[in-house]
Amino acid sequence: MSKRVLTTESGAPVADNQNSATAGVGGPILLQDQHLLEKLARFNRERIPERVVHARGSGAYGHFEVTDDVTGFTSADFLSEVGKKTETFLRFSTVADSLGGADAVRDPRGFALKFYTEEGNYDLVGNNTPVFFIKDPIKFPDFIHSQKRDPFTGKQEADNVWDFWAHAPEATHQVTWLMGDRGIPASYRHMNGYGSHTYQWTNAKGEAFFVKYHFKTNQGIRSLSADQAAELVGKDGNSHQTDLLQAIERGVYPSWTLYVQVMPAAEAADYRFNPFDLTKVWPHSDYPLQRVGRLVLDRNPDNVFAEVEQAAFSPNNFVPGIGPSPDKMLQGRLFAYADAHRYRLGVNHTLLPVNAPKATTANNYGRDGLMAANAQGRVKNYEPNSFDGPVETGQPLSAPLAIHGYTGTHEAPAHTKDDDFFQAGELFRLMSEDEKQRLVANIAGGLSQVSRDDIIEKNIAHFAAADADYGKRVEEAVRALRD
Repeated sequence: MSKRVLTTESGAPVADNQNSATAGVGGPILLQDQHLLEKLARFNRERIPERVVHARGSGAYGHFEVTDDVTGFTSADFLSEVGKKTETFLRFSTVADSLGGADAVRDPRGFALKFYTEEGNYDLVGNNTPVFFIKDPIKFPDFIHSQKRDPFTGKQEADNVWDFWAHAPEATHQVTWLMGDRGIPASYRHMNGYGSHTYQWTNAKGEAFFVKYHFKTNQGIRSLSADQAAELVGKDGNSHQTDLLQAIERGVYPSWTLYVQVMPAAEAADYRFNPFDLTKVWPHSDYPLQRVGRLVLDRNPDNVFAEVEQAAFSPNNFVPGIGPSPDKMLQGRLFAYADAHRYRLGVNHTLLPVNAPKATTANNYGRDGLMAANAQGRVKNYEPNSFDGPVETGQPLSAPLAIHGYTGTHEAPAHTKDDDFFQAGELFRLMSEDEKQRLVANIAGGLSQVSRDDIIEKNIAHFAAADADYGKRVEEAVRALRD
């Protein structure tokens, strides 16, 4: 069987891929060696800017299968009948570190899921925690700057991390999650995923519901202590990538069961705390988990760069029956995520195979731009037209959100239990004694490195406001480490 011929990018056959062209034996290289110049130029450009956040990640393909009837809550076609399967792509990630960072670190994990539905791609962008550090997107750049490398020292600084949290009391709940036992998952397979934000579902009657997504791992929760994680990082910085890749390759397919909490839209206004606050969870006693289906990952990407690093997830990619809520962090991300991809990957990133629809075809008037592959020949590039171009449906994807009042920079509306600490306190009191000791030790380990006493005192006050015993333990542990 004859081998395929190696060619240049223009298709010309390559005579020698081992030696550069020179002016005589041992002479200087010739500028006319087109193949050499093309290879070096492409190599210089074969990486794009890494993500500012969630740079370090792993991904896999799979499918989602509906196991329970949820048509009373949403008209989304991919959820329309029990047994229906939809192809998916899931990207896991750490948040703060760079592309070369280690996997087994104390950091939230991204859980970004793309459903390739028959009505277009639906992107659900979440984390492995049900809450987040802040509730307003205007603080997101500040928060990320405080957690990433300092511009002077070039490394993460305890002063920056804890100073921001000292000025953000709403972060106390997420800090308690992060510093607790689940702060370092043993692998991507052994952690839950959450939509975190509140979303809207709309049924065929036009009735609206607010929902929260919970993907419960079927492998069971497994986490690492700080000492175990440090040992693992020293052995294999790519531990989570290695685990995911090898598990799928040997046919041990990880899976998650999707549950949702469902709140009738009319109940949101009078709920005891703001249900759109990303720093809060909805108690299961108020809104029990309702099973929806099963997510399975069963195929590794063939090219990590093309499929994992160039995968683009945007929470504004909705399908009929699913839409946004007034969650301010979600509202900010509806713009920010898509804009980040336009910067990193270009305006035509949606044409890349991993991002393009698979169960349907994108029909629109977007043309041209860098790396355009959507010229569409002679068809018209405006709408409306008289030449059989794609037309609007007149049917909104979800129910409209009610608004009232005046424009301005308002704080979120006050509910009866809208404070920044009570849920962090409830989480602390749910922990066993061993869990509490590890939580306090993890917090004190970082907080004791802070150089300013006032920053330490502000953070301790937050933990004390959540629970008096919580604050006292942290204070004593920090003092012991600093003495």
